[in-house]
Amino acid sequence: MLRRKRFHLKLRSRMLLLGERTLIMGVLNVTPDSFSDGSKFFSVKSAVDAALAMQRAGADILDIGAESTRPGSTGISVSEELARLLPVLEALRGRLKIPVSVDTRKAGVAELAMRAGAEILNDVSGLKHDPYLALVAVRERAPLILMHMRGTPETMQALPFAKDVVSDVVAGLRQSISVARRAGVPKSHIVLDPGIGFGKSYAQNYELLAKLSAVSRLGYPLLVGTSRKGFLGATLARHGKSAPPNQRIWGTAATVAACILNGAHIVRVHDVPEMLQVARVSDALLAAPHS
Repeated sequence: MLRRKRFHLKLRSRMLLLGERTLIMGVLNVTPDSFSDGSKFFSVKSAVDAALAMQRAGADILDIGAESTRPGSTGISVSEELARLLPVLEALRGRLKIPVSVDTRKAGVAELAMRAGAEILNDVSGLKHDPYLALVAVRERAPLILMHMRGTPETMQALPFAKDVVSDVVAGLRQSISVARRAGVPKSHIVLDPGIGFGKSYAQNYELLAKLSAVSRLGYPLLVGTSRKGFLGATLARHGKSAPPNQRIWGTAATVAACILNGAHIVRVHDVPEMLQVARVSDALLAAPHS
């Protein structure tokens, strides 16, 4: 087990302490084609209801995404992404007490989302899609989550996988950090995500979880998202058929515990009440005497 270093993440509304306990980031996809929940929260009312439910269940952060980045997806325009995202952000103003992170690869979306109340930017491309997103983070003094993705959503599972996944992830994140720092993003505003499921084989996802300490050694807080992902469906397959996303909760729980015990500060999940229990027990294990 890896004892986590503590960090302070300054937001517009508050300071988040990372490492004292695991923070839960609840996932809200306002898309018609998410791999996990499809169009379940595509209407503003259903999205707001889901957001408030996650807050009541104990989420510390809400991560809203309006563009699917599932394998094979081709992306949408800035205007379409904003048309999905902004009404939800506006409807949550004054009702949501936890900070909002926006999952976007586009500077134009990031800028307007920050004006609409978002406080954290979560870029699954690690600034490869739109490096100007880093400048938005600088202007808005917003924390920036940099994720590793091999390729693009359209190509990431079709390209050859890295021969050494840990080295590939560490090198890719170093490059993203360099772009962010050159743009003026303070080190204290950067969070890293190894990108489980994004351009990795099923076996490589497990290897990354087991060797998460290699990413931790870069010196930044870690966010990890394993929730309901395809590698879990393959592991839990029955009669040659992958387990559907809504039957991957226990598998997710096992990986969330592994993430925390190997150094994750934030876990990104769909099932907040269940994973909150996993996090609290895992935190208690970390706090127990180890000698």
